[in-house]
This record gives sequence, C-alpha cells and structure tokens, in this order.
Amino acid sequence: MSELHDVVLLGATGSIGRSTIEVLRRHPERFRVLGLSAARSAADLETLATELEPAFAVLADVAPEDHAPRAWRGDWRYGAAALSQAAADPRADVVVNALVGFAGLESTVSALRAGRRLALANKESLVAGGSLVVRAWREGGGEILPVDSEHSAIHQCIGDRPHAEVRRLILTASGGPFRCTPAKEFADIRAADALAHPTWDMGAKITVDSATLANKALEVIEAHLLFDIEFNDIEVVVHPTSIVHSMVEFRDGSTLAQLGKPTMETPILYALTAPERIADPGPSFDPVGASPLEFEALRHEAFPMFDLGVAAGRAGGTAPAAYSAANEVAVAAFLRDEIGFLDIARAVEDVLQGWDRGAAASVEAVVDADLEARRRAREQVGASGS
Repeated sequence: MSELHDVVLLGATGSIGRSTIEVLRRHPERFRVLGLSAARSAADLETLATELEPAFAVLADVAPEDHAPRAWRGDWRYGAAALSQAAADPRADVVVNALVGFAGLESTVSALRAGRRLALANKESLVAGGSLVVRAWREGGGEILPVDSEHSAIHQCIGDRPHAEVRRLILTASGGPFRCTPAKEFADIRAADALAHPTWDMGAKITVDSATLANKALEVIEAHLLFDIEFNDIEVVVHPTSIVHSMVEFRDGSTLAQLGKPTMETPILYALTAPERIADPGPSFDPVGASPLEFEALRHEAFPMFDLGVAAGRAGGTAPAAYSAANEVAVAAFLRDEIGFLDIARAVEDVLQGWDRGAAASVEAVVDADLEARRRAREQVGASGS
C-alpha cells in the first residue's frame, strides 16, 4: 500500500465507524478518507464529510429526492448499488466494512472481488455468505483483516505460520451482563438490562447479541471460515475482564495469547496497517492492574443461542444466513419490548427447525434465504408477542 492509505469507511456513523474515525483522526499523516457511508443518518454523515473531506459520501437507504445537502455539497451518492461500488473503488487501499447485519454482504463481496484489503467488522456478511465470501476472497486476490478483537487476536497469534500447525483456537467471551444471573431469572430480563454490557461499548444489536451469546456463535463460524479450522478445534471460554482477546494453541503444545484493554481502536488500527505496527498514543498495558486473569466454562444450558448458532455453522449452506437473519428480527423485536429475552432463542430455533434452503452459491441465493428466514421469524415473533 502507498504511504498515505486511502480509506473507504462503510457505516461511518455507527459504533465501529466512530471508533475508526477516532483512529483516522489520530493519524492524518497515514490515512486519507476516500469515502464515507451511512444508512440514513444524513445530518451526521454531513458533519463527518465536512470535517474529513472525502471524495464521496453514500446514503444507502435514502433516495436523492429525499435529501437536501446542507453542510457538505460534495459528491453525494445514494442506494445499495452505490454502497457496493464504494466498496470496490479502485482508489481505495482499505475498505472498512462497519455496517450492521446482513446489509453488509454485498459490500463485503464487492470489496473482495475487486482485490481490496477489507477490514471486516461486519461479521454477519461472512457468516451469511460463507463459501460465497471465501470464493470472492480467493478469486479476487484481496485480503480480509478482521476487526473483531477475538479474530484480530488470532490473526496476530498465528502470524505467518501454516494453519496446519494450529491445534486449537480459544475464543474468549466476556459472558455479558448475565454471566452470573440464574437462568430462572432470564424471563424477567428487559432491553435496558441487556444493553448494560460490563466491558464493551457497542451498538444496541451487538450488545444484545453479546448478552445472548449469539455474537460468540457468529464469531465461532467466522473463525472457522477465516482460519480454515474445524469446528471441533474451536473452543470458547468466558473471560469476564476481556483482557485476553483470544488464544491459539499450536500442535507442539505452545499457546499464544493476545492481550490488551477492551477497546476496538487497537484491532482497527492493526487492520488498517498490518503487518506494520505504527506508534499510537493509546494507554500502555498494565499487567498488574489487569490482574487476575480469570476464565470460566460457558453455561451452554443458560444461553441456547450459542449452540443454535454453532449448529447452524456446522450445517453450512444457507443455515448460518437463516440464523443471522432470524436473530436480527428477534433482537429488533426484543429492543422494542415486543418479546421477552427467552423468546429470542425460541424464534430462532423455530426458523431453523427443518431448514433446508440449499447452498450459499450466489448473493441471490443468500438474499432469498435471508428473506425467508426473516418472514418465518416475524411470524414467530408475532406469535410470541401476542
């Protein structure tokens, strides 16, 4: 890459997008913003465009006739097609996909087919797209640098070692706000309770996914695809302080771990610059202050969303897309207080029961599976909330 990296940031107004902008602000000598996108937050995107002066800005869910630019009168683009084009822009050194949910799939595929470096925070696109995304990655000659702290840790621990030398991946989970809550009390959990994450500051959907451990199931599927490691060789342990982001055990018995404060800015910076590591003014790691490093077994019986997700990953095809889509619908209903916390897993399990929608052979096939899973989930959510 050139000394000055041109960055396209998709999902600039979300949680990961804001963290990425903080990193870009600290290193203006290394990064130049080529493009920005948001779904419909026009005012927020205009504020960022005025400050960062990108070549273009995209509003994915806004029609041109519904937007009257005020603060920034540069090159405005609109719609999903413009989002995919931004991801494939030949001028980009790095595309950061910080979109939320299934909406990020086409941008992920576009960036990889175009041979771009993809800093991927949108795990749902990799999970739902599965082999489709991997094929675009291989055929396009691009690369994926994961932004998730767990997968960034694994990437750093493996380095340039052959994956055949890896015996096991150990992903850590904070356990979320209900790590110690008795399962019998889960029926009383409301959205405000689930949004109180003990260690991470994230968007609402991801925070609820962390509370149900759906997020960790998605990360297991993501690790399987990113590192070509069998599901039987991927383990999850609960680590409440989120200091150890993940571990890799090699076939000689050695285990490497990556440690650091629970902030997304460190893996974002690594995804932008790897294999180079540039100086950053963030706080130094204090091993004494971070002690003790405690680990616990995952409570499978209390968090059924984890096993449902891993089972969907093992099933392959469009099952992971169905899991992800049904979860999005159920979480949205939970955040609107239309269903209870336990109803999330019930809705997803109902959608996956007998699921057989074929392979994830094309974007169209995955989109069809996503739509069908959402339809079934809405029916189940409606029944649960009535």
